[in-house]
Amino acid sequence: MNHLLARSIGALALLAAVVATVLVVPVVPAAAAPHQTTITNFDAAGQQVTRYDTEGNAVDAHDGDLAFFDGVYYLYGTSYDCGYQLQISGTPFCGFKSYSSTDLVHWTDRGLLFNASTALWQSRCAPPRFGCYRPHVVYNSATNRYVLWINGYDNNSGYHVFTSTTPVGPFTEVAEPRLAVQGSGPGFNNGDMDLFVDNDGTGYLAYTDIRGGHRQVVEQLNASYTSGTGQHTVVGGQGTEAPSLFRRGNTYYHVSGNTCPYCAARTEFRTASNPLTTWSGPRTINSNSCNGQPAFVATIPTLSGTAYLYGADLWHAGKANQALANYFWTPLTFARNGAVEPFSCTASATLDLATGAPGSQHPIPDLDRHSGVTGFRTHCDIASGWSRLQSFVPSRTGRLDAASLTVFQEGASHDLVIDLVTVDDGLRPTGTLSTTVVPRTAVGWSPRQIVVRTRGSVSAGVRYALLARSAATTGCYGFAYNDAAPYPGGGSSYRSGTGNWTPEVNRSHKFMTAVTTSSAYATAVSASSSYTGGGWRLDAINDGLITSTSASMGWSSNDQLQTDHTESLQFDLGDSKPVSSVMLFPRADPGNQGQGFPVDVRIDVSPNGTTWTAVAQVADLPTPTSGTPLRLGFSPVQARYVRLVGTRLRNTNPNDPTYRLQFAEVGIY
Repeated sequence: MNHLLARSIGALALLAAVVATVLVVPVVPAAAAPHQTTITNFDAAGQQVTRYDTEGNAVDAHDGDLAFFDGVYYLYGTSYDCGYQLQISGTPFCGFKSYSSTDLVHWTDRGLLFNASTALWQSRCAPPRFGCYRPHVVYNSATNRYVLWINGYDNNSGYHVFTSTTPVGPFTEVAEPRLAVQGSGPGFNNGDMDLFVDNDGTGYLAYTDIRGGHRQVVEQLNASYTSGTGQHTVVGGQGTEAPSLFRRGNTYYHVSGNTCPYCAARTEFRTASNPLTTWSGPRTINSNSCNGQPAFVATIPTLSGTAYLYGADLWHAGKANQALANYFWTPLTFARNGAVEPFSCTASATLDLATGAPGSQHPIPDLDRHSGVTGFRTHCDIASGWSRLQSFVPSRTGRLDAASLTVFQEGASHDLVIDLVTVDDGLRPTGTLSTTVVPRTAVGWSPRQIVVRTRGSVSAGVRYALLARSAATTGCYGFAYNDAAPYPGGGSSYRSGTGNWTPEVNRSHKFMTAVTTSSAYATAVSASSSYTGGGWRLDAINDGLITSTSASMGWSSNDQLQTDHTESLQFDLGDSKPVSSVMLFPRADPGNQGQGFPVDVRIDVSPNGTTWTAVAQVADLPTPTSGTPLRLGFSPVQARYVRLVGTRLRNTNPNDPTYRLQFAEVGIY
């Protein structure tokens, strides 16, 4: 099989949700060629649908911005996957994410803009603070820097500013900006904002003056776009937030909504002949933003000219889990006099992109059965009283090397259990082939794939199923589903308590299976150094246990502990195999999450164990905050040997100030 997993056991093993992905192949600007693309907002029944990235995980970037740099589209937003909840003490701040696309539909997860897991950022953004939001990025051609602004409530200005040499970071914080309108200490000073760069390169900040009654302000920025100049105008509009500023012809537009948290707000616009002059009165163009809140207006080059793509966050109204929030995007239209025309809540929008290229999902080698990634909604009820089942019929006989369900959690009190079972024609389980316990810490609040792996055989034409259950007495696990039978050969069923199983014939959970007839497991592992004791040992790096436990912590280096140095792991796959990624599973034992995870890491491959070629290299990796793995992807190559080299190690544990390289598990694909 093309999926290569460094494993040495035959029992079912959990791979877990691929929450963090680093594609180490540089993003190349898309070719300047026309491409028609269709953005889907709602299904045929008018229901919201979840957008999934190229790895099959829900796009988790909210209340942010859409930008276009060098032929590539970038989506920025606040992450909610770690379980952040507004003003709920004990919930952490998750940070800011970015995604890239060449067609506005297929989005590649580019990871976090900076490491927000530190004590400093948690003190700035996690409850009891009011949070941090609204990441916006612009490019400064004079400084050759991308400039990021975010909103927070821990300082005078209400904002933090960063710069980077790439649109996806890592971003480095610079001095706090100074604005014409700001407070004199932490608190509700300024809120939602937008960045705008005019045709002449002048930068502007449109921001919400909270102390002035949530009125709107536009201020000119300095030459580096990192602070205000004091030149400003009060747009007006008390009781408003979520501004967007853009130019069409010689007219400037200011779009905003009314103030309310995670709600359905109106969308209104104002116009002016100059950003710093007097603005017109507001005119409403949608009364509830299609049951969302205004987020951005992005300028998109199309064959017919510039499209002004409006975006709204469709918040999970009245719910704790805003990671489930969806999106509404549509191009604005304009009357002859330049006024923005009211927009309707269309199910989809089609654009003829002047610059772009068709995207695609990341290929899954040996993919057999699946339900796709479109048209899915979410529901949460898997707990002590409810179980859910998705059936499938393999098209070929072989080893079921991978099977996944897309799930999320909402404060579940117990672990998730996924059984591989046989079922009858009534979609009732008839036998259990294997059981996987998924630690609740490995399940995020945003819908993501949970993948289970086994060397067990399956037979073509025989019906099997993935059964999800939990003993959770508080909270729940959720799932993604589509009632239009995207996988017509399957079907799902559910059971309440210990009652009978009820079939749902046209329902498909979001799932996939991969069946192979080949063997592709590592036969030997060696290390530059290794510590043995307390559950640490070399063979634990591929024992199939992806979380650190007292019996199997994983592997740890044990050399030159007082100084930063290089450590490595080498895997022998037995013979030449196609390899395209390496998965790193960090420590996640309580109190030691992410300890020993490398800061800089390189992946080498070799046909003979002597001649090596570097295929991936990443620097400045943040400290993981959970056991979710990091995937390092690269162009497929043939290799027998794979070497993982930690070229810069981490020293962050005050109770053990040493430099080690540590993993709970490593997977090779």
